[in-house]
Amino acid sequence: MLQQTQVVRVLGAYSAFLRRFPTLRALGGASLGDVLREWSGLGYNRRARDLHRAARACPTGLPRTAAELDALPGVGAYTAGAVACFAHDDPVAFADTNIRRVLGRAFLGRTAAEREALELDAALMPRRDAARWHHALMDLGATICVARSPRCADCPIRASCRFRGGEDRPRRRQAPFVESDRYLRGAIVRALTLGPRTVAFLGTSLGDARVPRLVAALRTEGLIEQSEGRLRLPG
Repeated sequence: MLQQTQVVRVLGAYSAFLRRFPTLRALGGASLGDVLREWSGLGYNRRARDLHRAARACPTGLPRTAAELDALPGVGAYTAGAVACFAHDDPVAFADTNIRRVLGRAFLGRTAAEREALELDAALMPRRDAARWHHALMDLGATICVARSPRCADCPIRASCRFRGGEDRPRRRQAPFVESDRYLRGAIVRALTLGPRTVAFLGTSLGDARVPRLVAALRTEGLIEQSEGRLRLPG
């Protein structure tokens, strides 16, 4: 849930989701439509679909190693490494945005690319206490070594950091979220949590010419279904 989603949006949804689906077996036994309804509002609905698929594949418990986790639907190297590290303290290198920024600034003088951050993390990470190491990097990046106006004077590694108040390359300005395909995809799924709708109805109510294209993509991904000319959530 926390992937590219703010903590404040996740807190309430996380508790409600666990109340509805307290075990992997309960989650896997539910319909995808019910899972999507509970997920509604968080965005990136493919995450809910993949979580549902993983629960059906592993009803009695998730695998332990990063390699086994990486093989689950929708789980990439970052998520697999983070789960293996935080749940089992396995010394697995991984890098989120904060880790890339902290390690990159400290050793390269700029935010690291993913490959660079993984190489630095693998070389520097302690074989024991890997979870604490990654928590420290993520906390430092979230509170002190922030993207804009970093608090370099308060940084515990300022004496050896190669950044020290420098400037990262300016990031390319993104279009407003409400104009994105992601936002409109979420709006389509939210509309279908209320009941079946036609493509024409969605196009009119949402007022966007992209609706037919995004409906087709959502159907291909298995997130919505169409029957007798009406769209609905699966199952």
